[in-house]
Order: sequence, then structure tokens, then C-alpha cells
Amino acid sequence: MVTVEPETFLEYIIIEYRWLLVITTLMPLSFLWKIWSACRNYVVFTMNSAPKAHESKVKDVQKQVKNWLSGDRSTQLCTGRPTWQTMSFRQGIYKKMFTNIQINLVDVLEVDTKNMTVRCEPLVTMGQLSQTLDRLGLALAVVPELDQLTVGGLVMGTGVETSSHIYGLFQHICVQYELVLADGSVVTCSKDENPDLFYAVPWSYGTLGFLTSVVIKVVPAKKYVRIEYHPYTNLSDLAKRFQEESVKKTHQFIEALLYTKDSGMVMTADMVDAVGKDGKFNPIGKWYAEWFFKQVEKYLNDYRRGRKTTVVEYIPLRDYYHRHTRSFFWELQDIIPFGNNVIFRYLFGWLMPPEVSLLKLTQPEAVTKLYNKAHVIQDMLVPIEALEEAIDVFHREFEVYPIWLCPFKVFNNPGQLKVHSGDWQMFVDIGVYGVPKAKGFETESSTRRIEQFVTQKRGFQMLYADTYTTREEFRRMFDHTLYDKMRSTLPHCKEAFPEIYGKVNRLVRK
Repeated sequence: MVTVEPETFLEYIIIEYRWLLVITTLMPLSFLWKIWSACRNYVVFTMNSAPKAHESKVKDVQKQVKNWLSGDRSTQLCTGRPTWQTMSFRQGIYKKMFTNIQINLVDVLEVDTKNMTVRCEPLVTMGQLSQTLDRLGLALAVVPELDQLTVGGLVMGTGVETSSHIYGLFQHICVQYELVLADGSVVTCSKDENPDLFYAVPWSYGTLGFLTSVVIKVVPAKKYVRIEYHPYTNLSDLAKRFQEESVKKTHQFIEALLYTKDSGMVMTADMVDAVGKDGKFNPIGKWYAEWFFKQVEKYLNDYRRGRKTTVVEYIPLRDYYHRHTRSFFWELQDIIPFGNNVIFRYLFGWLMPPEVSLLKLTQPEAVTKLYNKAHVIQDMLVPIEALEEAIDVFHREFEVYPIWLCPFKVFNNPGQLKVHSGDWQMFVDIGVYGVPKAKGFETESSTRRIEQFVTQKRGFQMLYADTYTTREEFRRMFDHTLYDKMRSTLPHCKEAFPEIYGKVNRLVRK
């Protein structure tokens, strides 16, 4: 087991009793922040004041960029949002060396029920957006599950969810982007207007311009989700069922959780209007509810004991969308080991979860070093037919469980993600979050072997995670043809922004 010695007494307290800091300080502060944000967002949206304010906020971004343009341009540009406020575990070192452009774009601007779209600013969160749309009987076609993920992060990085086997990644439900370019001009792009820029923006990580608004597809929503749990104790059988369900598209939502290399749960789900008699009602969003991944594990254990096979449940729609939020998938169990205890849930569950930004802000250097040596947070995207082989490799290099599996389509559009035949190709997101138990695990060498495997399979690595590839390897993983063209075409782009690799490689993050 890897340990890191704290440098001060305060660091010792924060490391050994981090849960105490979280419970007494971070959770109450997080709760107050959520109450204030929800009230503020409701008032702003109800009064319809955001569209008028948006224009002036965009002009402020333009002004800051033009001030840089008229200066000596000795630094490059990035958003002024502190890295501790982002969902990514890492903090970008480059922000200390760049000119920070302040962007206060946090509002839902318009819901268009005729065209079934919503227009919002880039710092709108998934929790904020799903709550706004839920009141109108609508939902995003793809709703990445963690409350605090932002629209901008999901566009410039990526986002995937259990409906992605139908709709694709988050970028595929976006129909228009508005950006401020490096010359201070404002431009909108879609598949019909400035299409090259439109297809180049996703995965560009803020290196083509500053995103100021996004128009996104919405779909009619129903009140509940009917979910079926299909347990497996054989990886081949699980992978086969997972692939079949993904390609057939007979269900709206599909995901799987692996609890060991050979056992896990495939979950298929659909929106419904009412709770049926074939299953039980399970309001997993209640403050006292057991963490979702623990509930799923119980059903798997019941199957191992020969008690039950398929289980059917009915879950409120927003509870389903954000089912992994309360425990940050399963990462929170390392911070609050007793967080799923029934007494803790009834007493303090209403304060959960703490804001990721506050956890990062109060994280001492010793914890960062510990995470560097003994923690993995990765999402690797591989063709779905390589799933079983990929799990073998991940088990050998990491041995981290649970593993999250989510299928998604990649469409044969211009951009960095390439399909090598047909109109689309089915991939699977393999999410690995936790402490590795594999013998001989070393952060860099083990991750590099995973990266090489993913590249060999013509897959991709999510950009928020640690990237140990060289620049050449990174450019082989992603198709830079259109991206390079836009970098050369857009005014002052190369001068204002680094390449993507310059913002995501391990050397520019801590």
C-alpha cells in the first residue's frame, strides 16, 4: 500500500481526519451553496432576465480579448475559472502563466418547445439544466449523470450517458455553438453555418475560442424510469448481452457495472408514465437512500446466492439521471468510508454530496501526491467489440472495481473522433475510478500501457484524465486534420491558444 508522509501537522489532520472536515465544514457549505444556486437560477429563469444579460456578458468577454490583442500578446489565453472549481481531479498549471479571461456565463437562456431545443451558457450544470427542463416535462437527449458537470466542459471535453447508444456523445445533441474568437469577434456555427468550426469545437478544450452559448436538443420526458437489473457471473456472457442490447436499441438507457473481472450487472431502462405492478418503487434520490452502486451490488449478491435473477424497479426520472451523483460513482467511499452507513445517511444524507470544488480547494499537497501514486481516474473509449479484451487488460494493469460501462455511438462526422467504416460505430466507455490493486502497478507505466492498447484498438481517452502520451502519440489517437485547418484559418488562433495537447498532457497538470 502506498503512503505519503504529511509535511505539517495541519496536513496530518486533513489527511487522517479528512472525513471530519468534510462533515463539519464542506458538507454544510455545499448544502448552502446548492440552496442559493437553486433559488437564484429559478428566479433568473422565471424572470427571463438571462437573455438580455447574456449580450452584455459576451461583450465583456470580447473586451478582455481585445485588450489582450492590443497589448504585447506575451501570454496565451484561457478562461479565468479557477481549476479547483472544475470537475477534473487535476489542476492546470498553465493558468498561472496565461492571461485569464473572466467568464460569468451561468444561465439557461431559452427553452424552445417548438424546435425542441434549449439554449444555455457554458457554465450551466447538468443538475441545473435537468431541474429546469423537468418542470417543463422535458429532458436533454443525453444527460451526463453528475450534477456538477457543465455544458462547456461536456462540449470542449466530452460527455456520455446511458442514452448515448442512441444519440451519441453530448456533442452529438448540440446543434449550435456561439464563440468569441481570438480577434474579439463573435461567431455562431452549426452544421449549416460555419460547419468546419462546428465540427472542430468538440474535444478542442478551449483552444479555438471561448464558448459563450450552446443550443442543445431536448426530448419529451416522462415521470419515471423502469429499470431491469440483469446479473452475470461470466464476463463473456455479460459482454455479449451488453453489446446486443446496445446495438438493438430496444431500450432507451443501457449501462453496466463490473464488481469483479467476471461478475457484474447489465441494466436496461426506459421512461414510463407510472409505476407498474411488475416491480417496486425506489426513490434513490432521497437523502436516506443507499448509494446506487451499493444497491446494485446487493442484487448481484442475491443472484450469486441463488435468490433472484432479474429485478425490476421504478425510479423517478431525475433520480435516475443523477443516480451516481450522491457517491460520485464510488469515489466518496474513500473520503467518507462510513458514508453509506444507514445511521449516517439518515442523519447527514441531506447534506450530500459535498461540492467537488471544495474538496479540491481543501486538498493538501500530500493528498495530491498520494493520488498521483495510488489512484486512477480514467475513462477510456474503445470499440464495443473489444470490450472483453479491454477488461482483461484493465484488470491486469489496474484491477480497480467497480468499473462503469456505458455504450455510445460515434457518428461519421468531421472532427477528432473517426469512424473507419459506415455511418456510425458503437463504442463503450470504460470508467475506472479508484485505488489499483494490480501487482506491479505504477501510475505512469501502467497508464501508458493502457493508452497504447486503446490506441491500437482505434479508441480514445477522455481529456479530463491524466494523459501520459507523447504529442505524436496523442495526435495518432485523435484526428487533427480539421482541427489543424481551423487553427490555421481562425484569426490569431495559434498565437492566442496552445494546442489541445498543451493543456491536457500530464506535465501541465498537477
